Amino acid sequence: MKRVLLTRPLPDRVVEAARTHFEVELRDDPAPLKLGQMRGALALYDGVLPTLGDMFSAEVFADAENPRCKILANFGVGYNHIDAAAARGAGISVTNTPGAVTDATADIAMTLILMSARRAGEGERMVRAGKWPGWNPTQMLGLHVSGKTVGIIGMGRIGQAIAQRCHYGFGMDVIYYNRSPKPMEFPARQVESLEALAAQADIVVVAVPGGAETHHIVGSSVFEAMKPSGHFVNIARGDVVNEAALIAALQAGAFAGAGLDVYEKEPIVPEALKAMENVTLLPHLGTAALEVREAMGLMAVENLRAFFAGEIPPNLVN
Repeated sequence: MKRVLLTRPLPDRVVEAARTHFEVELRDDPAPLKLGQMRGALALYDGVLPTLGDMFSAEVFADAENPRCKILANFGVGYNHIDAAAARGAGISVTNTPGAVTDATADIAMTLILMSARRAGEGERMVRAGKWPGWNPTQMLGLHVSGKTVGIIGMGRIGQAIAQRCHYGFGMDVIYYNRSPKPMEFPARQVESLEALAAQADIVVVAVPGGAETHHIVGSSVFEAMKPSGHFVNIARGDVVNEAALIAALQAGAFAGAGLDVYEKEPIVPEALKAMENVTLLPHLGTAALEVREAMGLMAVENLRAFFAGEIPPNLVN
């Protein structure tokens, strides 16, 4: 029986499924693996089920000559924490879990759109602090979302799910920026640049995958182009946004507010962001629903099962 490492605590249903196929070692620590632990895992296990934060960089694979581990079955759709090319060079396959995360992540985008536009975080803090003086006609006036224009950066599965929610649920006009032409099956208009999108949208949502190609794809030029009444939402990866430029733009009042689920150096959140009332901050909740995390885990387990059975894993990325 193949020996597999699960690098973090996972839902019981996922662990049970893994144990039906493999000899499983479950690491009962929510912290990411360290460099030495990752190198050890490549030598000690036939397969590893890692996740966000387990930084399998080129350095990890550098001295791994014919490692025992032949597959990294990532728990999550994003795998920019794994150097897939370096893994391939070491003879290690990489898989991910697309599909299972789409709706849950799109729902968190909608949560942040509404929280930021309607100042929900600010209002909740005021009530908890006992500072609410009671209703009045001009208190905490925010942006009415229905009928506005949403601009989506990255029109993959998640971007499209967000767009559909905005269009069909809130009657919003949808514009989008994508690195390649991509026609939609619902009303949406592709624009030629990030700055053009930012200038036209009332709400800008980032939904691109992480990685070297999208690192800091959103920076000062985008923030400067946004409407003063605009809102910015990021549910992608923290490092696709230049966090320093975001903070500077917010402090300068370039736009009205931001909703963030991800950060450039998680779990570190800059004090400047925490200090601003017009910024909604969530602790990377994109897929944080039990049934979603179960689906992700079962998909990763199936990738492992298929690989060791000599089949092509359903979600092979290299």
